[in-house]
Amino acid sequence: MRIGNKEFDTITKTSIMGILNVTPDSFSDGGQFNEKDQALFQVEKMINEGADIIDIGGESTRPGFAPVSEQEEIQRTIPIIELIHERFDTIISIDTYKAVTAQAAILAGAAMVNDVWGFKRDEKMAEVVAKYGVACCLMHNRLNRDYDNFMGDVKTDLLRSVEIALKGGVDRGSIILDPGVGFAKSLNQNLETIGKVGSLKALGFPILLATSRKSVIGKTLNVEVDQRIEGTLVTTVMAVIAGCGFVRVHDVEANRRAIEMTRAIMEQSRY
Repeated sequence: MRIGNKEFDTITKTSIMGILNVTPDSFSDGGQFNEKDQALFQVEKMINEGADIIDIGGESTRPGFAPVSEQEEIQRTIPIIELIHERFDTIISIDTYKAVTAQAAILAGAAMVNDVWGFKRDEKMAEVVAKYGVACCLMHNRLNRDYDNFMGDVKTDLLRSVEIALKGGVDRGSIILDPGVGFAKSLNQNLETIGKVGSLKALGFPILLATSRKSVIGKTLNVEVDQRIEGTLVTTVMAVIAGCGFVRVHDVEANRRAIEMTRAIMEQSRY
């Protein structure tokens, strides 16, 4: 698929989306990259380590997060996006569920919208994405955990997001799906989602797995946020084996190495 000015092989390659949170309260790196110099240094580091996309968020989505206004979100993200777009040849993604923020980010240089509500929170989001012809990632999310058939319901929910996107004029070839690990799911449901992520390929879209440093790893291994890299790497290996086109991570170099090693084994053994 094409994102911005680059082609992505989502069949035989797993590309890396590096996380840049310009927030004071994100669960893992809140407050670390609020300043422009710190943000640019981190972006350069992630690009050099192998990040294909830089995903910029201005509002934390951790449990119990404090929502911010569109204006505040724009003030946090747009100056950083403009600087990255000016200085680096990389794909920029805006992590937002607000159409106004998405439009401002696109005009500043973003080529992708990563929506944790899968276009279900802001009815104008699909229109904005379609208008500018950018790519989008539609994540699974809901207000409750009332599932009848867990994975079946996740797929149904994701297809509803796809329906909203297509009805709004979004090009089918520009859509990525994210199963939403850590959102509206219990610990066991999160583990099941990771283990069965490959089944989502049947929906006909590239899949992004985002598990980096999340609580599913912390709770499973009983470790704090700064000790979750090994658990994250395991999920990245599983994503590669399952055929995911993208992983979204904090620790780019370690995950790139895990991807390369997994791919080498798979290619040699025709896994």
